[in-house]
Amino acid sequence: MQMETKPQVKSLRSGKPASAVYIGNSFFYYNNGVNQQVTKLLAAAEPEALWRSTRITISGSGLDWHDIDSYFRPNAVGRYSFDPDNNVVFNKLEKLFDVAIVMDSSQGPIHPQVAPVFDDYIGRNAASLRSHGAEPVFFMTWAYADAPQMTQPLAEKYTQAGNAHNALVIPAGLAFANALAASSGLELHVDDKRHPNANGTYLAGCVTYASLFGKSPQGLSWHGELDQRTAKFLRTVAWETVRAYYDS
Repeated sequence: MQMETKPQVKSLRSGKPASAVYIGNSFFYYNNGVNQQVTKLLAAAEPEALWRSTRITISGSGLDWHDIDSYFRPNAVGRYSFDPDNNVVFNKLEKLFDVAIVMDSSQGPIHPQVAPVFDDYIGRNAASLRSHGAEPVFFMTWAYADAPQMTQPLAEKYTQAGNAHNALVIPAGLAFANALAASSGLELHVDDKRHPNANGTYLAGCVTYASLFGKSPQGLSWHGELDQRTAKFLRTVAWETVRAYYDS
């Protein structure tokens, strides 16, 4: 797909992250979450890597539903966790999160009644995240299964926002479109035609992994619930999409 706006930020400015928070809606949490796919992919690539992530989601939410500052208040999010033996561990963190990946509601950036809210809050949230030491990353959402025409305007809006606020954009929406174009029998959505099925969440995880770490997921062993052939195809689409988007 030919983009009119080209991304200016092509990698994380803070280097390789060790932690991330995903702030958004149900697109992030379906099928045990995009964040879990990224964690598993990273573990397959670097078994000794230290990686910490969590997600903060509100069903149906837009950017303006989230109180970003509250997520960084002391002794709250990330204060403790449980080790493999189910012992509680009280964390001592120098920084709560290296990166914060944010998304708007599925139509938010392009719906005429709420697009101004997206334009306003994407900047507010980016500033708030930076004030807490987290690099903002914008997650480009995908088109509905029965509305592929959403892909281009969503891609443009997220790319424009990334350029305006010096933020990396994860081109998940473009990867969905590319995968569907390359495989006519592939399904990436559940029956509601909006939320991702296991294929869609896996693809979103692969695109996120490739975008954050600048590495191909193609040879990684993690395939989640998918058969090996489908997973391999989606890993390839993810990497090709990321390369094409950032090299444009």
